[in-house]
Amino acid sequence: MTLAMAVWSAGLHFSAARSSLRPLEKTICTAPFLKASSGFAATKPFCILNTTRLSYSGTTIIPRAAPVTDVKDGNQGETDTIPTPVVIIDQDSDPDATMVEITFGDRLGALLDTMNALKNLGLNVVKANVFLDSSGKHNKFSITKADTGRKVEEPELLEAIRLTIINNLIQYHPESSSQLALGAAFGLLPPKEQVDVDIATHINISDDGPDRSLLYVETADRPGLLVDLVKIITDINIAIESGEFDTEGLLAKAKFHVSYNGKAISKPLQQVLANSLRYFLRRPTTEESSF
Repeated sequence: MTLAMAVWSAGLHFSAARSSLRPLEKTICTAPFLKASSGFAATKPFCILNTTRLSYSGTTIIPRAAPVTDVKDGNQGETDTIPTPVVIIDQDSDPDATMVEITFGDRLGALLDTMNALKNLGLNVVKANVFLDSSGKHNKFSITKADTGRKVEEPELLEAIRLTIINNLIQYHPESSSQLALGAAFGLLPPKEQVDVDIATHINISDDGPDRSLLYVETADRPGLLVDLVKIITDINIAIESGEFDTEGLLAKAKFHVSYNGKAISKPLQQVLANSLRYFLRRPTTEESSF
């Protein structure tokens, strides 16, 4: 059965110079696409830039990092093994704020430039805590919108937060570029190995009580992936109540609490949702006739 679903496209250019956002092309405004029934707030008209689209993503958000000689976000000491960068955007832990966690082994410093770059998006950013474990130094932040004081619910802004963090990570730690799927898009060193989307994609849906289901998606990362996932889900009238989106090196891992008409998703609708996600997450060069 052919899926008649249009993928929303957005593009942003994040300049590496002092982590500021600078448009390079003509600005275009597009209408919101999220339904009010979604657990995410319906978005306001969103201004994007008419930039060249990346061939591997339906959504184009293009930060660009430049090499720097003065590292201010932390110590860029060399070790034999480059750690896996991890960026977690958590909408579950705090009902009043978006929680963000950043880890890159023990190489990160105070992340003051990253905090300033996030504030340039119109956000209040407060450092929550820092803790160490065997995987490295974990920096946690509490983020709210500056104009409302509420947590971030717009998927476009959540994706902008994610890409701003990754852009700053690549800017101040260029060695991280080769460990990130997004390094091929706006980094200095692309990953040495490419992830096969068909092999890397895993989708699981299970009941999470009588009133909601838990959707888990793991796939190859790409710019705009968070926005695309939300659109795919809400286009079939499934509401997203909360969730978590993790960037772990070359992979993206998303967890969403979802419902349909206030109830857990039925088995037939689970299959429709899983098929829709696989259709849009498949390798872009896959021929339509193979489905």
